[in-house]
Amino acid sequence: MTATTVAPTPATTTTTTTGTPRTTPERTPFRRIVSVELRKMFDTRSGFWLMASIVLLAVIATGATVIFAPRDELTYETFASAVGFPMAVILPLVAILAVSSEWSQRTALTTFTLVPSRRRVLAAKGLLTVLIGAVSMLVAAGVGALGNVVGTAIAGVDPTWNVEVGEFAQIILANEIGMLMGFMLGVVLRNSPAAIVSYFVYSLVLPGVSSALASTQEWWSENGAWIDHNWATMRLFDNDMTGEMWAQLGVTSVIWLVLPLLVGTRALLRSEVK
Repeated sequence: MTATTVAPTPATTTTTTTGTPRTTPERTPFRRIVSVELRKMFDTRSGFWLMASIVLLAVIATGATVIFAPRDELTYETFASAVGFPMAVILPLVAILAVSSEWSQRTALTTFTLVPSRRRVLAAKGLLTVLIGAVSMLVAAGVGALGNVVGTAIAGVDPTWNVEVGEFAQIILANEIGMLMGFMLGVVLRNSPAAIVSYFVYSLVLPGVSSALASTQEWWSENGAWIDHNWATMRLFDNDMTGEMWAQLGVTSVIWLVLPLLVGTRALLRSEVK
Protein backbone atom coordinates (compact mmCIF):
# COMPACT_ATOMS: atom_id res chain seq x y z
CA MET A 1 0.00 0.00 0.00
CA THR A 2 1.42 3.41 -0.89
CA ALA A 3 1.66 6.15 1.70
CA THR A 4 -0.70 9.10 1.53
CA THR A 5 0.06 12.49 3.01
CA VAL A 6 -2.95 14.36 4.38
CA ALA A 7 -3.27 17.77 5.97
CA PRO A 8 -3.27 17.71 9.77
CA THR A 9 -6.65 17.90 11.43
CA PRO A 10 -7.23 21.29 13.11
CA ALA A 11 -7.13 21.20 16.90
CA THR A 12 -9.22 22.89 19.52
CA THR A 13 -8.22 23.90 23.04
CA THR A 14 -10.27 22.71 26.00
CA THR A 15 -9.84 23.16 29.71
CA THR A 16 -9.62 20.28 32.16
CA THR A 17 -11.31 20.25 35.56
CA THR A 18 -8.09 21.53 37.13
CA GLY A 19 -7.99 24.52 34.81
CA THR A 20 -5.11 23.22 32.67
CA PRO A 21 -5.57 23.85 28.93
CA ARG A 22 -5.53 20.76 26.75
CA THR A 23 -5.39 20.52 22.97
CA THR A 24 -7.98 18.20 21.44
CA PRO A 25 -7.85 17.35 17.70
CA GLU A 26 -10.98 17.85 15.63
CA ARG A 27 -12.88 14.74 14.60
CA THR A 28 -11.66 13.28 11.29
CA PRO A 29 -14.05 14.28 8.48
CA PHE A 30 -16.13 11.38 7.19
CA ARG A 31 -15.16 12.11 3.59
CA ARG A 32 -11.51 11.60 4.55
CA ILE A 33 -12.34 8.25 6.15
CA VAL A 34 -14.16 7.22 2.96
CA SER A 35 -11.18 8.30 0.84
CA VAL A 36 -8.71 6.34 2.95
CA GLU A 37 -10.91 3.24 3.03
CA LEU A 38 -11.26 3.38 -0.76
CA ARG A 39 -7.49 3.40 -1.15
CA LYS A 40 -7.18 0.53 1.31
CA MET A 41 -9.61 -1.53 -0.80
CA PHE A 42 -7.64 -1.29 -4.05
CA ASP A 43 -4.16 0.07 -3.32
CA THR A 44 -2.87 -3.28 -2.07
CA ARG A 45 -1.52 -6.41 -3.75
CA SER A 46 -4.75 -8.32 -3.18
CA GLY A 47 -6.91 -5.42 -4.36
CA PHE A 48 -4.74 -4.85 -7.43
CA TRP A 49 -4.79 -8.48 -8.53
CA LEU A 50 -8.52 -8.80 -7.91
CA MET A 51 -9.16 -5.81 -10.18
CA ALA A 52 -6.65 -7.11 -12.75
CA SER A 53 -8.42 -10.47 -12.79
CA ILE A 54 -11.77 -8.76 -13.36
CA VAL A 55 -10.38 -6.86 -16.37
CA LEU A 56 -8.72 -9.98 -17.78
CA LEU A 57 -11.82 -12.14 -17.34
CA ALA A 58 -14.02 -9.43 -18.89
CA VAL A 59 -11.81 -9.35 -21.98
CA ILE A 60 -11.76 -13.14 -22.21
CA ALA A 61 -15.54 -13.36 -21.74
CA THR A 62 -16.17 -10.76 -24.46
CA GLY A 63 -13.84 -12.53 -26.88
CA ALA A 64 -15.39 -15.92 -26.12
CA THR A 65 -18.86 -14.50 -26.73
CA VAL A 66 -17.84 -13.19 -30.15
CA ILE A 67 -16.16 -16.48 -31.11
CA PHE A 68 -18.50 -19.11 -29.71
CA ALA A 69 -21.96 -17.55 -29.35
CA PRO A 70 -24.40 -18.17 -32.22
CA ARG A 71 -25.08 -15.08 -34.33
CA ASP A 72 -28.68 -14.84 -33.21
CA GLU A 73 -27.49 -14.65 -29.57
CA LEU A 74 -25.06 -11.76 -30.12
CA THR A 75 -27.16 -9.26 -28.17
CA TYR A 76 -26.45 -6.54 -25.65
CA GLU A 77 -27.76 -8.77 -22.85
CA THR A 78 -25.30 -11.51 -23.80
CA PHE A 79 -22.28 -9.21 -23.81
CA ALA A 80 -23.29 -7.36 -20.63
CA SER A 81 -23.87 -10.67 -18.83
CA ALA A 82 -20.49 -12.00 -19.97
CA VAL A 83 -18.74 -8.91 -18.59
CA GLY A 84 -20.87 -8.62 -15.45
CA PHE A 85 -20.49 -12.22 -14.28
CA PRO A 86 -16.76 -11.96 -13.32
CA MET A 87 -17.52 -8.73 -11.48
CA ALA A 88 -20.44 -10.29 -9.61
CA VAL A 89 -18.23 -13.19 -8.48
CA ILE A 90 -15.00 -11.35 -7.61
CA LEU A 91 -16.10 -7.95 -6.29
CA PRO A 92 -17.73 -9.40 -3.14
CA LEU A 93 -14.23 -10.61 -2.24
CA VAL A 94 -13.16 -6.95 -2.17
CA ALA A 95 -16.00 -6.24 0.25
CA ILE A 96 -14.92 -9.19 2.41
CA LEU A 97 -11.28 -8.11 2.53
CA ALA A 98 -12.24 -4.49 3.25
CA VAL A 99 -13.38 -5.64 6.70
CA SER A 100 -11.66 -8.94 7.44
CA SER A 101 -8.15 -7.88 6.42
CA GLU A 102 -8.13 -5.30 9.21
CA TRP A 103 -8.33 -8.19 11.68
CA SER A 104 -6.41 -10.88 9.79
CA GLN A 105 -3.45 -8.53 9.19
CA ARG A 106 -3.84 -6.84 12.59
CA THR A 107 -4.20 -3.31 11.19
CA ALA A 108 -7.46 -2.71 13.05
CA LEU A 109 -5.49 -1.40 16.03
CA THR A 110 -3.94 1.33 13.87
CA THR A 111 -7.24 2.14 12.17
CA PHE A 112 -9.21 2.47 15.39
CA THR A 113 -6.41 4.40 17.08
CA LEU A 114 -6.52 7.03 14.33
CA VAL A 115 -10.34 6.92 14.14
CA PRO A 116 -11.66 5.73 17.53
CA SER A 117 -15.28 5.60 16.33
CA ARG A 118 -15.64 2.10 14.90
CA ARG A 119 -19.13 2.96 13.68
CA ARG A 120 -17.78 5.65 11.34
CA VAL A 121 -15.11 3.34 9.91
CA LEU A 122 -17.63 0.55 9.37
CA ALA A 123 -20.11 3.01 7.83
CA ALA A 124 -17.44 4.17 5.37
CA LYS A 125 -16.68 0.58 4.38
CA GLY A 126 -20.40 -0.17 3.93
CA LEU A 127 -20.97 2.96 1.85
CA LEU A 128 -18.05 2.09 -0.43
CA THR A 129 -19.37 -1.45 -0.79
CA VAL A 130 -22.69 -0.12 -2.10
CA LEU A 131 -21.05 2.47 -4.38
CA ILE A 132 -18.58 -0.02 -5.86
CA GLY A 133 -21.42 -2.46 -6.54
CA ALA A 134 -23.38 0.17 -8.46
CA VAL A 135 -20.38 1.55 -10.36
CA SER A 136 -19.20 -1.94 -11.33
CA MET A 137 -22.54 -2.69 -13.00
CA LEU A 138 -22.45 0.64 -14.85
CA VAL A 139 -18.97 -0.26 -16.08
CA ALA A 140 -20.24 -3.69 -17.13
CA ALA A 141 -23.08 -1.99 -19.00
CA GLY A 142 -20.65 0.31 -20.82
CA VAL A 143 -18.20 -2.46 -21.72
CA GLY A 144 -21.13 -4.66 -22.77
CA ALA A 145 -22.38 -1.91 -25.09
CA LEU A 146 -18.92 -1.59 -26.63
CA GLY A 147 -18.67 -5.36 -27.00
CA ASN A 148 -22.12 -5.47 -28.60
CA VAL A 149 -21.17 -2.85 -31.20
CA VAL A 150 -17.76 -4.34 -32.00
CA GLY A 151 -18.82 -7.99 -31.74
CA THR A 152 -21.84 -7.67 -34.00
CA ALA A 153 -19.74 -5.68 -36.50
CA ILE A 154 -17.17 -8.49 -36.59
CA ALA A 155 -19.90 -11.11 -36.97
CA GLY A 156 -21.68 -9.07 -39.61
CA VAL A 157 -25.05 -8.85 -37.84
CA ASP A 158 -27.13 -5.93 -36.59
CA PRO A 159 -26.70 -5.00 -32.91
CA THR A 160 -29.62 -5.84 -30.63
CA TRP A 161 -30.35 -3.74 -27.53
CA ASN A 162 -32.61 -5.93 -25.43
CA VAL A 163 -32.07 -4.79 -21.81
CA GLU A 164 -34.70 -2.42 -20.43
CA VAL A 165 -34.13 0.11 -17.66
CA GLY A 166 -36.23 -1.83 -15.13
CA GLU A 167 -34.39 -5.05 -15.87
CA PHE A 168 -31.03 -3.32 -15.50
CA ALA A 169 -32.12 -1.85 -12.15
CA GLN A 170 -32.95 -5.38 -10.93
CA ILE A 171 -29.51 -6.58 -12.06
CA ILE A 172 -27.87 -3.75 -10.09
CA LEU A 173 -29.93 -4.74 -7.03
CA ALA A 174 -28.84 -8.39 -7.38
CA ASN A 175 -25.20 -7.29 -7.58
CA GLU A 176 -25.63 -5.03 -4.55
CA ILE A 177 -27.02 -7.96 -2.56
CA GLY A 178 -23.97 -10.02 -3.50
CA MET A 179 -21.65 -7.21 -2.42
CA LEU A 180 -23.48 -6.80 0.89
CA MET A 181 -23.30 -10.56 1.49
CA GLY A 182 -19.53 -10.32 1.18
CA PHE A 183 -19.49 -7.31 3.49
CA MET A 184 -21.66 -9.16 6.02
CA LEU A 185 -19.37 -12.21 6.02
CA GLY A 186 -16.37 -9.96 6.60
CA VAL A 187 -18.12 -8.28 9.55
CA VAL A 188 -19.38 -11.53 11.09
CA LEU A 189 -16.25 -13.67 10.71
CA ARG A 190 -13.47 -11.02 10.66
CA ASN A 191 -11.14 -13.65 9.21
CA SER A 192 -10.25 -13.47 5.52
CA PRO A 193 -9.83 -17.20 4.70
CA ALA A 194 -12.95 -18.19 6.64
CA ALA A 195 -15.04 -15.41 5.09
CA ILE A 196 -13.89 -16.19 1.53
CA VAL A 197 -14.57 -19.92 1.94
CA SER A 198 -17.99 -19.15 3.43
CA TYR A 199 -18.79 -16.86 0.50
CA PHE A 200 -18.01 -19.56 -2.07
CA VAL A 201 -19.99 -22.12 -0.09
CA TYR A 202 -22.94 -19.72 -0.03
CA SER A 203 -22.72 -18.74 -3.72
CA LEU A 204 -21.61 -22.03 -5.31
CA VAL A 205 -22.33 -24.99 -3.02
CA LEU A 206 -25.68 -24.12 -1.43
CA PRO A 207 -27.44 -23.39 -4.77
CA GLY A 208 -26.54 -26.90 -5.95
CA VAL A 209 -27.85 -28.44 -2.74
CA SER A 210 -31.05 -26.41 -3.03
CA SER A 211 -31.52 -27.42 -6.65
CA ALA A 212 -31.10 -31.10 -5.73
CA LEU A 213 -33.69 -30.73 -2.97
CA ALA A 214 -36.11 -28.99 -5.34
CA SER A 215 -35.84 -31.84 -7.83
CA THR A 216 -36.54 -34.51 -5.20
CA GLN A 217 -38.69 -32.80 -2.55
CA GLU A 218 -42.02 -31.30 -3.58
CA TRP A 219 -42.26 -29.17 -0.45
CA TRP A 220 -38.90 -27.56 -1.11
CA SER A 221 -39.67 -26.91 -4.78
CA GLU A 222 -42.81 -25.02 -3.71
CA ASN A 223 -41.46 -23.18 -0.65
CA GLY A 224 -37.68 -23.15 -0.97
CA ALA A 225 -37.59 -19.58 -2.26
CA TRP A 226 -38.80 -18.41 1.18
CA ILE A 227 -35.60 -19.85 2.70
CA ASP A 228 -32.97 -19.99 -0.05
CA HIS A 229 -31.56 -16.49 -0.52
CA ASN A 230 -29.73 -17.38 -3.73
CA TRP A 231 -32.94 -18.71 -5.22
CA ALA A 232 -34.84 -15.53 -4.36
CA THR A 233 -32.02 -13.28 -5.58
CA MET A 234 -31.48 -15.00 -8.91
CA ARG A 235 -35.06 -14.19 -9.86
CA LEU A 236 -34.00 -10.55 -10.12
CA PHE A 237 -32.41 -11.46 -13.44
CA ASP A 238 -35.90 -12.22 -14.79
CA ASN A 239 -38.16 -9.50 -16.14
CA ASP A 240 -41.34 -10.55 -14.36
CA MET A 241 -40.85 -10.25 -10.58
CA THR A 242 -44.19 -10.84 -8.91
CA GLY A 243 -45.30 -9.55 -5.51
CA GLU A 244 -44.68 -12.96 -3.97
CA MET A 245 -41.15 -13.04 -5.40
CA TRP A 246 -40.40 -9.62 -3.90
CA ALA A 247 -41.73 -10.84 -0.55
CA GLN A 248 -39.53 -13.94 -0.72
CA LEU A 249 -36.52 -11.77 -1.51
CA GLY A 250 -37.32 -9.54 1.47
CA VAL A 251 -37.78 -12.45 3.89
CA THR A 252 -34.61 -14.26 2.83
CA SER A 253 -32.62 -11.00 2.90
CA VAL A 254 -33.66 -10.43 6.50
CA ILE A 255 -32.70 -14.00 7.45
CA TRP A 256 -29.43 -14.27 5.55
CA LEU A 257 -28.23 -10.67 5.40
CA VAL A 258 -29.81 -8.18 7.81
CA LEU A 259 -29.88 -10.23 11.03
CA PRO A 260 -26.32 -11.64 10.68
CA LEU A 261 -25.06 -8.15 9.82
CA LEU A 262 -26.64 -6.66 12.94
CA VAL A 263 -25.19 -9.42 15.13
CA GLY A 264 -21.77 -9.12 13.48
CA THR A 265 -21.77 -5.33 13.79
CA ARG A 266 -22.53 -5.52 17.49
CA ALA A 267 -19.73 -8.04 17.99
CA LEU A 268 -17.27 -5.95 15.96
CA LEU A 269 -18.04 -2.81 17.92
CA ARG A 270 -17.52 -4.62 21.24
CA SER A 271 -14.69 -7.04 20.44
CA GLU A 272 -11.15 -6.52 21.68
CA VAL A 273 -8.66 -5.25 19.10
CA LYS A 274 -5.39 -7.19 19.20
